[in-house]
Amino acid sequence: MITLYKLRFLLAPHGFKHANKCISNGQLLNFVLLPCFASGRAVSSYRKDINGVFHCKAVKGHLSLNSFSTGTVNRLCWKCGSSAELFFCSSCNVIQPPDDKTNYFDILNCEQKFSLDTQKLQKRYVELQRSLHPDNFSQKSSKEQEYSEEQSALVNSAYRTLQKPLSRAVYMLRGVLLEEGTDAAADPAFLLEVLEINESLAETRSQDEVSAIGRSVREKLKDLTERMNSSLNKGDLLTAKELLAQMKYFTNIEEKVKDRITEGC
Repeated sequence: MITLYKLRFLLAPHGFKHANKCISNGQLLNFVLLPCFASGRAVSSYRKDINGVFHCKAVKGHLSLNSFSTGTVNRLCWKCGSSAELFFCSSCNVIQPPDDKTNYFDILNCEQKFSLDTQKLQKRYVELQRSLHPDNFSQKSSKEQEYSEEQSALVNSAYRTLQKPLSRAVYMLRGVLLEEGTDAAADPAFLLEVLEINESLAETRSQDEVSAIGRSVREKLKDLTERMNSSLNKGDLLTAKELLAQMKYFTNIEEKVKDRITEGC
């Protein structure tokens, strides 16, 4: 199963370019996970923030991963110097400054994969906001109040992003460079389908027809979400990118349907 860390490597331009050299003959590629490459060659080790190694086999059309491991970042409390967790010091229990390098999955303590248990995600979000809310730090130092506001805002951002499939997919695939003219290169049959749905929605004055279009679009989004999960698990980033574009189209239509229902058609 592919995780966020694996995706970060695969989505890096240098890593993808390097892997493509061996796609034609299906060689087994061994890479060290890095934030950068030197002269197009993988550096043998990197011990600053992450230590991770995985093996990927290049197959025409996609990359599949076999194994992966990551190290942990050692954080020190800004006040007492002891080892600190992501939000609070384990010794003095003082709130810590937010770490911009921490990914949203770690912030909400969930598996780094596309398919998530949104109920558990919401439960974790509520728990964090109860402990991090600025109201809890009104009698603390100005620095602690500042960290509380920043941590609370970061948790909000992480939850809003991971809560919905589309924004979650965009976050996981953010390293993919979406080229200019991507829409024009989409499947003509798909674009025609989207055009026809939009025309039907614009022309109808029936509440029942608008609701029917909404149900149809939700079914399509459900199917796309399942296919996206499958593609990311396989490491098929090319297909995932195409599915993401389709999800954006149908999500846009879904918002139009909601507006029409709110307006009473």
